[in-house]
Amino acid sequence: MSRETTIIQSPSADRLRGAVWGQFIGDAACLGSHWIYDLAELAWRFPAGVQGFEAPQEGHYHFGKEPGDQTHYGDAALLLLASVAELGHFAAADFGRRFIALMESADYHGYRDHATKETLARYREFRGKNPEGTFDYQHGADDDQPATVTRLAPVVAAHWQEKNLLDIVATATRVSQDNNRAIAYAQAHALILWHLLAGRQVEEAAREAQKALATAGPAGSEVAAKIEAALTLQGITLTEATLSFGQSCPLASSFPAALYATLVHQDDFGTAILATARAGGDNAGRAAMIGAWLGARLGLQGIPEVWRVRLTARDAIKRYVERLVDRLLTSQAA
Repeated sequence: MSRETTIIQSPSADRLRGAVWGQFIGDAACLGSHWIYDLAELAWRFPAGVQGFEAPQEGHYHFGKEPGDQTHYGDAALLLLASVAELGHFAAADFGRRFIALMESADYHGYRDHATKETLARYREFRGKNPEGTFDYQHGADDDQPATVTRLAPVVAAHWQEKNLLDIVATATRVSQDNNRAIAYAQAHALILWHLLAGRQVEEAAREAQKALATAGPAGSEVAAKIEAALTLQGITLTEATLSFGQSCPLASSFPAALYATLVHQDDFGTAILATARAGGDNAGRAAMIGAWLGARLGLQGIPEVWRVRLTARDAIKRYVERLVDRLLTSQAA
């Protein structure tokens, strides 16, 4: 696979805003319904249907959080957004330090997934052997779930003009996922997002990502095949498609299900997010991807404002997003 991308059009400020806001909205909208796989249980717990931003009930993975909060995916995404916005670029050491500090903190009461736990274990092992050594934050977990893809929008936004964008994405992935499959899916996610930011249609963006990854070894071939499966699937509902691909976290299931949702609801942000939320399973992981893609496609104006104001972290998100936008506008004027 070529490690370079060809700049075709600068993203508009509205699309850039939409991509980042959409990522956070998709995640937060699924907080209370996240990881409920049994659709009958989902219907029982939410008799009026999942409407987004439900409170996690007692016994739930995210119990104790409030509507508008982020899942653990979004918590890490907020760290990455802050890091990229403050530095003006992605730096593995800066984000890695923030990630380790939050996830090791006794004050953090969010869920710690496999990628987080193994990354912490590897960091502690290194520190035990090298107390004064420099850790490069490139030895994350052997994990192929949606940790990185749920937070990449700020990285793509900050580095859209870089020819080595895919290398930057690989570096960002290895912070908590040192896994070739996770890297390939993260690169596909970033490429789709990049093309959408440039104004391309969803299918065209997916085809470009597929073409770039098709010859990138076994992991790239797998991603290309999953993109093809999502692009050619027809005549079934999103819930049926999600059950077919799999409701579970691994990207081999969640990525094509998210892409299918984006394809069939590409002109309606809210419908896409709620439809994937109602399909159960790892809906927050899928919705973060969908939110970034459709936010980039439709722009911030295509996202219902009522959803933005419900985010607990809305003020911080707005502040950091505007820093990214300011840099975009400055680079365009140069």
